[in-house]
Amino acid sequence: MGKVTAADVQALRKKTGAGILDCRRALEQTDGDQDAAERLLREEGTISAGKRQDRPRSQGAVAVAVHDRPKPVGAIALLECETDFVAKSPEFVSLAETIANDLALNGEGELAKYATDIENLAAIFKENIALGRTVRFEARDSAILGSYLHIQNGHGVNGVLVEISGTDEVLAHELALHIAFARPDFLKREDVPTEQVEDFRRTAQAIAENEGKPAAALAKVVEGRLQGWYKERVLLEQPFVRDEKQTIAQVIGDTQLFRFAQAVVGS
Repeated sequence: MGKVTAADVQALRKKTGAGILDCRRALEQTDGDQDAAERLLREEGTISAGKRQDRPRSQGAVAVAVHDRPKPVGAIALLECETDFVAKSPEFVSLAETIANDLALNGEGELAKYATDIENLAAIFKENIALGRTVRFEARDSAILGSYLHIQNGHGVNGVLVEISGTDEVLAHELALHIAFARPDFLKREDVPTEQVEDFRRTAQAIAENEGKPAAALAKVVEGRLQGWYKERVLLEQPFVRDEKQTIAQVIGDTQLFRFAQAVVGS
């Protein structure tokens, strides 16, 4: 039989649920024979791995990498799996760290080459394993990158990157630590989508009305609750975890905080 085509691979994938790379390899080894390729995948146990793809991945390992060269570059990689047993295994943690480092140094184009490594781990551990959230920062001129990785049971579960200028690495790290535990959704109030704000206003007003608040006081009640809602979600308005009398905006002062990113296992 001739060269294996994409259609051949897709046909075998649809029939077996195995990964694209496994399907192509099996077809190449069996000279394109669909039945023989399927039999080979069954003998290897690969088909059962394909069926695992629908199982939830609520565990995993987060890795954070930061390098100076000459502009700082950093990355977060979340490798997802089904159980904490797999998430804390040396092979799993090592792969997450390798991916984060390669992503930081060489960019998003490097991620595709890890598909085989991930499929191999899935076959070894017999779990649904996949690459989850990935983020890469390349700092602009005069900016630095701060990072924090929360370790639990021997593997990262909560990773943060921060890009900031006009300060030192100590504050950058403190901000990353704050973000890890406060989990803001937005940097500043202007970043919050208008539809989310309006939806909250409507909900807050309905709740206030159901509570029997006077009509004349409704606007003030809704506005007060909106301010509290912002404090929960907007980084610059959150109380600093080390000193709740200060907001993050007060802590950083004239320092310019450009962006942040976070990856958390199970979220």
